[in-house]
Amino acid sequence: MGMKITFIGAGSLEFTRKLVRDILTFPLLKDATFVLMDIDKERLEFAGKAVQAIIDKGQYPAGVRTTLDRKKALKGADVVLCTILAGGVQVWRHDIEIPGEYGIDINIGDTRGPAGIFRALRTIPVMLSICRDIERYCPEAVLLNYTNPMSMLCRAMQKRTSIRVTGLCHSVQETAGMLAGWIKASPDRVTYLCAGINHQAWYVEYKKDGKDAYPLLRRALKKKTIYKKEIVRNEMFLHLGYYVSESSGHNSEYNWWFRKRPDLIKKYCLPGTGWNPGKHGYILKEYLKREKTWKKEVKKWFEEGAPIPLKRGNEYAAYIINALQGGEVFEFNGNVPNTGIIDNLPSGVCVEVPVVANKRGFNPLHVGTLPPQCAALNSINIAVEEMAVEAALTGNPGLVFQAIAYDPLTAAVLSLAEIKKMVKKMFRKNRNYLPQFKSIEI
Repeated sequence: MGMKITFIGAGSLEFTRKLVRDILTFPLLKDATFVLMDIDKERLEFAGKAVQAIIDKGQYPAGVRTTLDRKKALKGADVVLCTILAGGVQVWRHDIEIPGEYGIDINIGDTRGPAGIFRALRTIPVMLSICRDIERYCPEAVLLNYTNPMSMLCRAMQKRTSIRVTGLCHSVQETAGMLAGWIKASPDRVTYLCAGINHQAWYVEYKKDGKDAYPLLRRALKKKTIYKKEIVRNEMFLHLGYYVSESSGHNSEYNWWFRKRPDLIKKYCLPGTGWNPGKHGYILKEYLKREKTWKKEVKKWFEEGAPIPLKRGNEYAAYIINALQGGEVFEFNGNVPNTGIIDNLPSGVCVEVPVVANKRGFNPLHVGTLPPQCAALNSINIAVEEMAVEAALTGNPGLVFQAIAYDPLTAAVLSLAEIKKMVKKMFRKNRNYLPQFKSIEI
C-alpha cells in the first residue's frame, strides 16, 4: 500500500500540479494516494481533476481523493503539504494598501514588514490548528510548509507543537542556478553553502570547480545587462560582500536602503525583472488579476488535454519525501530551529540552513559563524519576527506595534507616532481575522 500524501490548500493549482507530477516520477512514490483538501469547493474540484489527469497520463498506480473536511484529509497521512492563504486576497490587500497611504512602498508584502506581520497574525492560529489536527490524526507525519511568511509560521509551529515540520522555499536553488548562468558555469560545477533566514540567506561560500567563484561574479556584474537583472541584490553583494537569496523585489523591502524615498526606488528598483521591485503592491495586483482569470485558464488547460510534461522538475518536497521513504539521500535548504547551527544568531529562532533528509528524518548541518555584516541584518529581522510571533501567540497588540516599529523600512519612513496610527488602522481592518486578540488597543 502506498503513502498517503495530504495537501492542505490544494486549490493552489499550479503548485499542486507540479508537485504531484514530481512525486510520481519516483518509483518509491508512484502508488501514492493523494488527498486534496481546500475550503474552496470549486478550486478543489479542479485540483482533483488535474491530479487525476496527471495520474492517467503517466499510467501511475496512484489514487486521488478530495475533501472539504480537514480532519478526514489528515487521518493516517504520512506527509502533509501546506499552501494556504488565511483571509484571502481581499484581506491581504489592506496589508499593502494601508502602509502605502503612510508612504511605505511595499512591493510584495507576504514575508516581512507591516504586511508580512499582519499576514502572520492571521495565519499562525490557522497553522497551529492544522498542527493540532496532525498531532491527533497523524502524529508521525512530516509537515512540509510552503506558506508565507515562512520564518514566522515555522517559528510558531516549532515553538508550540511536537510535529516534525520544515519550511521549503525555491529561492536558494534558483539563485544558485542564476549565478551559475552569470559566470557561465553549468550547475554541476558549482557548490555552495547558503545560510541565514528565509529570503535572507547568504551564500557564505560559492565555488566553481572547488574554487571561490565570487571574483567571477564581480567581473560578471560589470556588464550592465547582468547588473540590471537584480539591481537591489547586486548592490547588496557589491557592498556587503556576500550574495543573498530571494529576489530583488523581496529584498528591497527587508532593509533601509532602497525603498524609503521615491528617488531611490527610481534608481534601484524600477529596472526590475521577475518580481518588478519598483512597482508598489506588484504581487498583490497580480493576485487580484488571477482571481478574475483562474477559472478561464484552468478550463483552457483541460480543453487542451491537460498538457503537462511528466519529466521531473525541481520541487524540493518530492525529493525530500523520496529520501524519507528510503530513497536517495537529499540535501536541501530548510527552515529549522537554530539549535547551535549558526553560532552568531539567537538560539531557537527559525533559520534557513542546509538539511539532509534521509530515513532518520531531517538532519541540519552545522554552519558556524556568519559574516558579521550578514548576521547583523539577519538579527534585526529576527528580532522583529520574534516580537510578531509572540504577539500572535499571546494576543498582545502592543507587541505588534513594537515589531512593526523596528521593521527597517517602516522605521526609515515613519515616526513612532505615525507607525502607531498606521498599525491601529491595520488592526481595525483585520479585526475579524484575529480571534487571539481580545483587544486591539495599543
